[in-house]
Amino acid sequence: MRHVAIVGSGPAGYYTAETLQKADDIAVDVIDRLPVPYGLIRTGVAPDHQSIKAVSRRYEGTAMADNVRFVGHVSVGTDVAIDELVELYDAVVLATGAPDDRPLGIPGADLPGVIGSAAFVGWYNGHPDFADLNPPLGAAGVAVIGNGNVALDVARILAKTPAEFAGSDIVAHAREQLAASAVRHIHILGRRGPHQIAMTPKELGELGHLDRASPRVDPADLPPEGDDALLEPGMRKSVTHLRSFAANPVAKPVTIDFDFFAMPLAIEGDGHAERIVVERTTLDAELRSHGTGETYTIDAGLVISCIGYQTPPVPGVPYEHGRGRFANDDGRILPGLYCVGWARRGPSGTIGTNKPDGARIAEMVLEDVGRGAGKAGRPGLDVLLASRGVTPVTFADWRRIEAAEVAAALDGNPREKFVSVEAMREVIGR
Repeated sequence: MRHVAIVGSGPAGYYTAETLQKADDIAVDVIDRLPVPYGLIRTGVAPDHQSIKAVSRRYEGTAMADNVRFVGHVSVGTDVAIDELVELYDAVVLATGAPDDRPLGIPGADLPGVIGSAAFVGWYNGHPDFADLNPPLGAAGVAVIGNGNVALDVARILAKTPAEFAGSDIVAHAREQLAASAVRHIHILGRRGPHQIAMTPKELGELGHLDRASPRVDPADLPPEGDDALLEPGMRKSVTHLRSFAANPVAKPVTIDFDFFAMPLAIEGDGHAERIVVERTTLDAELRSHGTGETYTIDAGLVISCIGYQTPPVPGVPYEHGRGRFANDDGRILPGLYCVGWARRGPSGTIGTNKPDGARIAEMVLEDVGRGAGKAGRPGLDVLLASRGVTPVTFADWRRIEAAEVAAALDGNPREKFVSVEAMREVIGR
């Protein structure tokens, strides 16, 4: 029997397991530090994007295969070390994603009221690490730094009315705090211009259909319309949305302003964030941004940085600090140790990008391991964890947690998530 451990139960992990489980004479353990699976799907995808979250049903099919096991609430690095897994398993695949925010790196970034998107998204999605975040929503102004889909998600969630969350799985604490929010002016800041955004048409288009919020673009920031012909079709559609926002401003109580050519310089305030200082930029021939020396300020009691993510280092695993990922040669880190998804390539691509990535790494593992393997694997891990008093959460346990969440849901919503590990374990009597 060949034994493979996958660390991380998000898309990259389950797509890897999907290919592996089809092989003969193999057992796959998917290990996660939380008692619940699916990683980014559960706690990263916006709660009002249920069609995207539905991909978890595919992962469920893999998880229920006879030769795949979910090993939940086991922390690699605390309950079991990487080198111990490498000793126990024929192959170990790190599918830990990129859960940490890239540092903002400007004066005032450590002030209360400055939050990374991983924390803010985790807060409204019910990640146990961020359930107690309590973001300051009492000021009228918010600055969202970044020009990707995460920035759009954050702005949209801040701008929605309680009724617009119907059918979503936004958690109760976020639903209640957002309903009482004083936020009225949201600024989305990007160093470059409309032609350099990383925003997809669907997500941009949603901003034009919010009940109480209106997106606004300064027409002066838009390039000549003829230049759009040089863009790829998807980007052209996105820019078309921006042109529509510029041409048809609508008066609504909440404004979402796109501040293009805007480079954050500093965050200021008396003990907490109150304003952000921004420098206007211009682009050179290679589309790199440069400051012009012209500055302005935006009132912001909350600053959310959406400038990208990075994989946290793991002791004993080679790491590329400049790229925020594990050091690897096309997925191979060390003998018997691999990485996949964002942990391999950095935070790029969509959820679907992980499918071919997972399949390729799985095939690499099968080729490297061959058929002469036979380490202790699953039984060895069970003995080791038992000796340390660690009782893993099984997939059957997860399904009991899930059933309880579904039973607690508001009418029309898919679930009401538990937001603490203790509450999850109480359901399964652990």
